[in-house]
Amino acid sequence: MPLVTTTEMFKKAYEGGYAIGAFNVNNMEILQGIAEAAGELKSPIILQVSKGARAYANHTYLVKLVEAALIENDIPIALHLDHGPDFETCKACIDGGFTSVMIDGSHYDFEKNVAVSKEVVEYAHSKGVVVEAELGQLAGVEDDVKVSDADAQYTQPDQVEEFVDRTGVDSLAIAIGTSHGAYKFKPGQKPQLRFDILEEITKRLPNFPIVLHGASSVSQEYVKIIQENGGNLADAIGIPEDMLRQAARSAVCKINIDSDLRLAMTAGIRQVMWNDPSVFDPREYLKVGRANVKTLVTHKIKEVLGSDGKA
Repeated sequence: MPLVTTTEMFKKAYEGGYAIGAFNVNNMEILQGIAEAAGELKSPIILQVSKGARAYANHTYLVKLVEAALIENDIPIALHLDHGPDFETCKACIDGGFTSVMIDGSHYDFEKNVAVSKEVVEYAHSKGVVVEAELGQLAGVEDDVKVSDADAQYTQPDQVEEFVDRTGVDSLAIAIGTSHGAYKFKPGQKPQLRFDILEEITKRLPNFPIVLHGASSVSQEYVKIIQENGGNLADAIGIPEDMLRQAARSAVCKINIDSDLRLAMTAGIRQVMWNDPSVFDPREYLKVGRANVKTLVTHKIKEVLGSDGKA
């Protein structure tokens, strides 16, 4: 099965009341854990690559790893650029085999965001590639995306129709309370998604796929556990998963998961090293990290996304 765009994925997800997991890929073991879980559960997936991942692992290596996942797993897979910072990066990914790209102009004012998004859309659509853009800004840190709490902004529902009409984007990432990175909330701060904003956006953009970034469910407590002794995937808390599942039942067709994957991989490696510091074979500790990733993705697909059996 060749790589697909997200168009049909999102149509089915919207109608079926579930979301597609967009899992960030940085190396072979993370990709294997994601693809094996999705393959066994017969779930469509989006494998997404950030600017930082392309710099670390090389564009060509990552594309070939995704192609291997296609050969090994008979499920729909889209290859997506996460947080494309400019037209040039998006163009390189479009020309290099990606089926979907995100242009992130959320740090610009509205007019500049429209202009840069439209430029990417025009080129992408001429090549049969779909485009995601973003309105509003999530707080937190993820690769080159760094937004302080003071600069974070909820998406304004009264802007979404004009933005989509003028840019022609295929999906829209919104800010309703999620945040990038592992350190999501201050002590005592209660995580809360603004479903009122999501509902208003849905009214203004009926049948249009909405995206949630920063939806990993990790917490500072989980990070501390991992740092101390390897941790436990069951201890991951943050954005309550029932809130994410509620979002997936509505207009949210794509939920991004990155930090949880990194922490799961790191937990496995730490656990091996903690138990036996003499281990030096990367295969010994990476296979445990890979197994953690698979366990995590299995949980997300079944309990949060609801996409199992939808391939």
